[in-house]
Amino acid sequence: ECPLCLLPQPPEAFPTLASCHHRSCRACLEQYLRIAISESRVPVACPHCPAVLQPADVHCLLAEPSLRDKYEEFLLRRLLVADPGTRWCPAPDCSYAVIAYGCAECPRLTCGREGCGTEFCYHCRQPWHPDGPCVPVPPAPSLASPAAQLTNPEDSGHNENLAQAEAEAIKVCPRCSAFIMKINDGSCNRMSCTVCGCLFCWLCLQEISDVHFLSPSGCTFWGKRPWSRSRRILWQLGMVLGAPMVISLVAGIAIPVITFGIPIYMGRKVLQWALGSPCLSGCQQCLSVTSSILLSLFVSPIITAVTVGVGVPLMLTYVYGVVVLSLCR
Repeated sequence: ECPLCLLPQPPEAFPTLASCHHRSCRACLEQYLRIAISESRVPVACPHCPAVLQPADVHCLLAEPSLRDKYEEFLLRRLLVADPGTRWCPAPDCSYAVIAYGCAECPRLTCGREGCGTEFCYHCRQPWHPDGPCVPVPPAPSLASPAAQLTNPEDSGHNENLAQAEAEAIKVCPRCSAFIMKINDGSCNRMSCTVCGCLFCWLCLQEISDVHFLSPSGCTFWGKRPWSRSRRILWQLGMVLGAPMVISLVAGIAIPVITFGIPIYMGRKVLQWALGSPCLSGCQQCLSVTSSILLSLFVSPIITAVTVGVGVPLMLTYVYGVVVLSLCR
């Protein structure tokens, strides 16, 4: 039975993938690849796990040459966008990429596509300007200031609210500058660019790691606004000054809870198991419960010592390492 369409299939209908051991019928895999490539979600992951499908498997599953060409094009663009030395030609209707390494001293680049030959700047990625400094890229029309979009004074309030909503819903990837839209459905602020695969924070638009929202950066995993600078500094100072007292209180509560909680928990579990076993006599049930509690009393101090001995240094390292560095910045 195919796990995607839930229909019984013959064994030869399940192609073998080189990326993982999951199996799905050929028809479902072809439809999955067709949708993923049409949405430019390349490289394509397995429908059951995060493993990336190998290009050889994708070519074997795709029958249409046009889809194969799109897959190759999207895959190439993804690799080029992730390369910091790639510069795209700014000419209209030209998607030619120039691989430019060591061009900071001589920033004049020329598009190599036949019939184009556009000259542009390595730094600002705009048409070549030999007589002046680099000019910042103007914002897109949908992200321009609300005042620039007012055409009718009577609709000024509506236009301003619409422009502000668009500016909040559409932002630019910090790595490849692709426009990304976030639906206001309560989802988290950890965004992934479908073009270059960059993980970034929707609030501060910075590339992030897994600890970005755990650090005192002012960005929250859920929410529409980051913390203000004063609130962030007060929170960081409170963590630095109150960390010893809070950590001591947590350790003081955790030690007796773990030491005595594990024997009580194990005793209750063994008692429930003994009462449900008709083959055990009363003495055997009492012996099982007593032995489990005594064993837990011997093991629980070791677990407590390891937990406190590892957890307290980790919390101190976080507070006086990550938080202090954030304050210094």
